[in-house]
Formats: sequence, C-alpha cells, structure tokens
Amino acid sequence: MNAVPRRLPSLLALTFATLLAGSGTAVAQTPAPARAWTATWTASPQRPGANFTPNWSEQGFSDQTIRQVVRVSAGGALARIRLSNVYGTAPLKVAGATIARTASGAAVQPASLRQLTVKRARAFTIPAGAELATDPVKLGLADLDSVTVTLYLAAPTGPATYHAQAMAASYRAAGDHRADSGAGAFDQTSLSWYYLSGVDVIGSASRPGAVVAFGDSLTDGYGSSPGADNRYPDELAERLAATGRPRAVLNQGIGGNRVTVDSTWLGDKATSRFRRDVLGQPGVRSVIILEGINDIGMSEAPSPIGAPPTDVSAEEIIEGHRELIRQAHAKGVRAIGATIPPMKGSRYHTARSEAKRDAVNAWIRTSGAYDAVVDLDRTLAAPDDEDRLDPAYDSGDHLHLNDAGYRAMAHAVDPADLG
Repeated sequence: MNAVPRRLPSLLALTFATLLAGSGTAVAQTPAPARAWTATWTASPQRPGANFTPNWSEQGFSDQTIRQVVRVSAGGALARIRLSNVYGTAPLKVAGATIARTASGAAVQPASLRQLTVKRARAFTIPAGAELATDPVKLGLADLDSVTVTLYLAAPTGPATYHAQAMAASYRAAGDHRADSGAGAFDQTSLSWYYLSGVDVIGSASRPGAVVAFGDSLTDGYGSSPGADNRYPDELAERLAATGRPRAVLNQGIGGNRVTVDSTWLGDKATSRFRRDVLGQPGVRSVIILEGINDIGMSEAPSPIGAPPTDVSAEEIIEGHRELIRQAHAKGVRAIGATIPPMKGSRYHTARSEAKRDAVNAWIRTSGAYDAVVDLDRTLAAPDDEDRLDPAYDSGDHLHLNDAGYRAMAHAVDPADLG
C-alpha cells in the first residue's frame, strides 16, 4: 500500500535550502545535512557489454525515455536519486527526469509525479567517470514502497553504465515521455537497470544504519521470480520491517562477481569495488559479505566470460576476504561473513573445488576475523548430503536458489548481528 505524503517536519524545512545547495555534486563531496541521507535502494554499476540476457547498454540511447521501477527498503520524507556514468567515456546529458510512485508496470500514480532537478535545473550533465545526486524532492515514501524513475535522453549517450541482472523489467519509449502517467508509449522492455545506482531518503533519526548485502549472483537474486522482489536482500528488508524495526537493506550483488579477478561482464573484483559499492553508500552501518563461489568455480570450470581463465586458491580468496574486512573496519563498518553455499551437481563442482569451498568456509566460521557469521552452507544444505543444495531451495542448476531458498537466506541472518 502506498503512503499518503507526510507533512514536512520543521527540522527538514529549516535545512531544505542547505540540501538543495549541496546536491548535484559527486556524492562523496556533498556535505551531510542535519539529518543525513541514507541509501534505501542500490544497484552496483557495471561496464556496458554483452551479458547473459540481451540488454541496451552497448548501443546506449538517443531521443528515448527509460522508465525504471525499484522497491525501496526504508521510507523517508525526502528522496533523491543517484545516477552513475562511472563507465561512460563521454559526459551523459540528461534532458529531464521524474520520480513517482509506481501504479502498475510502466504506469505511475499521476498525483505523485515529481520533476527531478540538479541545482534546480531540469536538464543536467554527468561527467564521464562520475556519479551525481539530484536535488531532494518531497515524496513521503513508506517502507517497501515502489518508485518509478524516468529519464529522457535526447542526445546520443554512447554505451551506458548499467546493472546487468535486474530481475525486474525496465521500459523504453521513443521520444520524450518522462511526464506520462500511463504505460502506453513504453513498448520495449529489458531485464537490466541503466544509469540508476541509488535512491536515498531522509527518514527517522532513530532508525539504525543501512545494511549492505555485498556479493555475486546469490545476492543479486539470480533464479528468483522476475519482478517479485524475492531476492534475499528484499526478503531481509521485509523481515526487518515485520519485526517493527525496519532499516535500509542495499543489494550490491553482481552476477558472476569474484573476489580476486576483474571482468568486463562480471564486474570489478570485490576488493576493488567494495570502497564504492559499500563504503561509498550514505548511512551504511554493516555489510554482509558473500563472495568466493565464482573464484572457486571458474578455476575448475574455466569460462571466457569477460576475463581469461584464472586459477584462484583458497588462500587467495581468504586474503581477499581479509582485505574486505580491513576496508570495512577502517571506516567503522561492521563486517559479517557468509559461508559459501553447497554446489554439488553444478558445473562448478569437482573434488578440488569442494576442498577449496570447505577451506574458505572453515576460515569464515572459525578465524574470528568477521564480527559475526551467517552460516548459509549449513542453512541451505540438503538433509542427506551436506555438499548439495536442499532440493526445496534449488532453482534447478544446483548452484542458484529459488524464491524459497532466498527466503531461507534472509531468515538465516540474525538481526542482532547487524549492529
């Protein structure tokens, strides 16, 4: 159910001019207002290119409107969006943008439609290699609300920074349809997100900081029902809201991502992107790290996807985890380690890969390096074979999970460990 817009609190009214003045620059350079921004939805940017499903990133856009629907995890009185041109080779010219509450599909609720601006201008440019935040808008979002962000790109963009596996539809129309409330013009769909990297809110000052779910396709939600918001970070946000202690949960998974190896298809390695995708998010308190299965699996079943085959040892994966923990602790962020789930029967499984998985999991459980541990290995294992996914959770490839499996992942997280 969508919330009625809330009356702007007096404290926010007093600081609104400051917020406007502080927006439109790179997020890291924007001064925090009296009641600070918290990210409530995110997607990790990726380089344009071919991927597992067809997408529009390589061709980019010209005189086209992109409409993208996302579900926030925590609500707030004010909202802004962040757009990323981090992998662009030229400035990105945005001719106009809007935000609104979602109605259905590509349709929005007309009364909620708001123009997005940067330094009060409806048209703005994002430099190559940069991310930019819009000015605040008063929208009054509730926890778990769906919002629709629409971008009109009049000039040719060139290849687009994007997120490959959205597990939700994005929509495209020819011409300028940023202010349309109906869906009629949006006759093309894609299962990726383009340029959109974050939605931030200003909400309750007493709400705990955001939790980042950082990882690969098991965090990204591959195998879950498209458009249903059944990835494990979605399920965790729902679970926390149901307890009466809602907080922002951010999905920073990339399908195929590795701890130690960069890839044009599968994202920058975890140790490189962690600073941007976790520590660069506003309001982060803790991070759940689930990484390593692709380092292991692609060592045993080499894949040409975006990088040459690379043999990665358990020790190298563990050292990568140590580096992620060091980065988190240096910024005062609580680091929670998740064990790598079973993979027997998948294309990744060999005796050598199983030995690596066991070694990494033993270190996560027993080293004490993490502030807390989520034991997904044991949570998701079949009752009669600890090296195989429980059939009730298996999407069919013995590696990725179905909706029930992602729900089980969320319920394996102890809220008390999140800080």
